[in-house]
Order: sequence, then C-alpha cells, then structure tokens
Amino acid sequence: MLVRIVGLGPGDPALLTLGSLDALRATGRAVTLLAPRDLTKYLAGHGVEIVRDDDGDAPLVVRGSADAIDAFAVRLLALSGVAIGVLGNPLSDFPGLPLLLRALERGGARTEIVPGMPRATLSSAINMPLLPLPPASEHRSWNDLVEIMARLRRACPWDREQTHRTLVPYLIEETYEVVEAIEAPDLDGLCEELGDLLLQIVFHAQLAAETGKFTIADVIDALSNKMIRRHPHVFAGAAIEDVDAQWRNWEQLKSQEKTGRQRKSRLDGIPVHLGALQRGQRMQEKAARVGFDWPSPSRVLEKLVEELAELAEARHERQDDAHVREELGDVLFTIVNLSRSLGIDAETAVREANEKFYRRFSFMERRAAQDGKALSDMSLDELEELWQLAKIQAA
Repeated sequence: MLVRIVGLGPGDPALLTLGSLDALRATGRAVTLLAPRDLTKYLAGHGVEIVRDDDGDAPLVVRGSADAIDAFAVRLLALSGVAIGVLGNPLSDFPGLPLLLRALERGGARTEIVPGMPRATLSSAINMPLLPLPPASEHRSWNDLVEIMARLRRACPWDREQTHRTLVPYLIEETYEVVEAIEAPDLDGLCEELGDLLLQIVFHAQLAAETGKFTIADVIDALSNKMIRRHPHVFAGAAIEDVDAQWRNWEQLKSQEKTGRQRKSRLDGIPVHLGALQRGQRMQEKAARVGFDWPSPSRVLEKLVEELAELAEARHERQDDAHVREELGDVLFTIVNLSRSLGIDAETAVREANEKFYRRFSFMERRAAQDGKALSDMSLDELEELWQLAKIQAA
C-alpha cells in the first residue's frame, strides 16, 4: 500500500502546486489536516474526494503527538488508497511527519512525500530531520554548516590551501558518487552523498566570501529568483499547454537573461567538459527545439546505416587514422541522436551497459577460476561458451 503525504501550500488554492494536485488526483481520495474550506472545496472540484477525519485529533497529529499519530495511522491504513494533505510543505511544516512515517512503515505501507509551497523556513526543515543520528551526534542547522566551513578555512591546514580550481576534482567525484547512490539504489547512501556534494557548494561559496565576491546567501538568492523567473506558470499565473511549451518558454526566458544575451549560439552554455555522450545529447536537444531534428527514429536508423557505410569505406581504403576517427565519431554521434529520439539518455544507457559487461566478465573470471583456469589460457570457443553462460546467470 502506498500512502502519499502531499504538501497543500499555505492554504490558498492559487498556491497549490501542480505536482501536489497531480499527486492527489492520482490517488483519488485524501484526508486533509487543518485545510481551510476553500482549499478542500477546490480539491473536490478537481477530482479529489475529501475523506473526513471527524475525531478532532488533526492538531495533535500535526504537532507530533505519538498517541494521536498511532491512532491516525491505524484509521488511515484501514481506509486503503488514500493520500494525506498537509498544509505547507510536509518536510518543513509538519512536526509529526517522522512519527507518522514510522507508524505507517510498521503498518506495512510505503510512503511518498510530495513537497508543497512551505509555510515555514528552511531552518525549520533542517531542525526536523527524518533520519536517526549516530551516537554522540547532534542536530545542526544550515547556519551551523556555514560556520563549520568558515572555521575549517581558518584552522585546517588542508582546507586553507584549497582554491576553486583545486576543488574541481572533488566536485566531480562527489557528483558521480551521488549518481551511483541513486542508481544503486541506496537511499541511506544518497543522504550522505548529497551532504558531501552540498559541502562542495558551501566550500566554494566560502572561498568567494573571503575575497568579497559573493556569499552562500547570494547563491541562494540567485537560484531562488531564477527559478521563480523561469517558472511563470507556477509563480505568475502564466498558462503552459504542455512540457514542450514549457521547454520553449524556458529557452526564451534564458535567452533574455544576462548570460543568455552574451551567448552567440543556442549551443553555448553546455559545459565543454561534460561527458561526450551527454554533451552531444544536450546539443541535439537544443537544436531540436528550433526544429532541426529527424522526424522519426526510423530516419535516424537510416542515417546510422549511412554513417556505418562511410566508416567501413574509410577503413577499406586504409585512410589515415584521423579520418577513420572522424567517421567513427559520426557513428557515435548518430547513435546518441537515436537514443534521444527514443527518449533514452545515452550516457545512462552506456553506463548500464558497462555495469552489465562488468557483471558478466567477472562471472567468467570466477567460473574459470573454479575450474583452475585463467581466461587468458582459454580458447576463443571456451570463452564464448563462458560468455553465453554469463548472459544467463549474471544478466
């Protein structure tokens, strides 16, 4: 059983996010905690059946009364197939959330949290973590983290030596570790890895603050203002028909900003050091938004056959390595285009293929070792036989 805990925003129907409304409509029924009548009436008018909880314990549930939450969880599980609507953002405005999550988990339910526009501050969310801390640990706030970073810069020899440039490898490494935790999936590990990535952001902001360039407050202000500016359909009442229209509007808004006006090409702004597959796909996506695109995947397949023929011709004619490399690059670029036209992220697809090959090859090594052999001593036929077995047992 899945229970969605959905943020309803401050209480004004106009401030209910599309994500929250979609989540409630997907469930179909909802128990709302302390929601004003105008909001519940709005939800009912948009396909959400409001299930009344008439015992008056809602304030105790929201404040985090253990007894009230346990009783509420029992009633909720008995209803089956119902969401919970909470004013504000559940992560920052619902002190009883951790206890409710654990009560629902004990009852065998899975939970999904859908954020809403918060009523409280970021500090409130940080002071109400969901994960238990290890022994001898204390809850810390955002301000504590900024101060810890400043003290590290003053007192730690290694931290004092760092610059924006020397931190680049760590920023890249931490980003990939976040990706690994997501793909594992390892949600406990993800929490830790996101913290490590956040440290890199705070570190760079501290370096900039020391030279009077900007502070972490400037980073947050710039990001918040940019998100509001680029989402007029959320914050300014603009109408957006679909995702494609949102992308077009996004690109138009970006082009009007300072960095956008400085760019000479639509393809500017994609990091040069991004992975080659990923950068190729991002360039193709931007080109497609102005209509420069293949009409269907089948046309891309035709282009792929053409590029493979040109590669074979270059090899057959024994042309120089540079030309063969160019033709091979065209083949790979076309494969990326095919991935995009199929709605598949090329970088992720290749990463998954790499992991699959690792599993199968490792299986071959282990099986050969069990027979007292090394792969290098086996014939091609024996290796093929092992590979076919690996495809079955180490898929």
